Amino acid sequence: LILPLGRHVLREACRQCRSWETDHGVRIGVSVNLSARQFQDGDLVETVRGALDDAGLPADRLCLEITETLAMGDIEWTIHTLHRLKEIGVRVAIEDFGTGHSSLNYLKRFPIDVVKIDGSFVRDIDTSVVDNAIVTAVVMLAQTLQITTVAECVESAGQLAKLRNLGCTLIQGYLFAKPMPAEEAAAWLASSEHGPLRLPIPRGADGESA
Repeated sequence: LILPLGRHVLREACRQCRSWETDHGVRIGVSVNLSARQFQDGDLVETVRGALDDAGLPADRLCLEITETLAMGDIEWTIHTLHRLKEIGVRVAIEDFGTGHSSLNYLKRFPIDVVKIDGSFVRDIDTSVVDNAIVTAVVMLAQTLQITTVAECVESAGQLAKLRNLGCTLIQGYLFAKPMPAEEAAAWLASSEHGPLRLPIPRGADGESA
């Protein structure tokens, strides 16, 4: 069922994102995880294009997230598929960056827009010298390559402060909100209290931080 389920999730994500933009007058984006089976589907690019067209959502609002296991399964197919996705304008993110043996190879061979720093390096970033050094290195490398960084599993003000100082582009975690129904998310988006939590975006990056 992963293919029809994946198509449904993609369509609904694009539709909901467009609805929030229209209702609240804000420019936001949405990320959708792809399974290995979806990524191997020869119709993936057409499926993505169809979901964007049906929702009326600009392609640069959609970010597709893939894992190391998926990316390294068939290198040539991955490169071919990623380039086709980039041609239609969507963004691509690598999840759990830093946990695999080939992480740096992603940046060399794949057309990547976003690296998501794994939560195992973020949880103790305000107390661990080692974790701080790893995240610092990833952020600096990404900035040089004009790649957006997303820190996962941010749950404390201390982590947020450290990531701000390092120049991490975006953050993700329970510090801001836990998963919620679309109706509650709409109210959350409409609230101005979240504005000060935004992180700066490096020169050349697209979109707004959250």
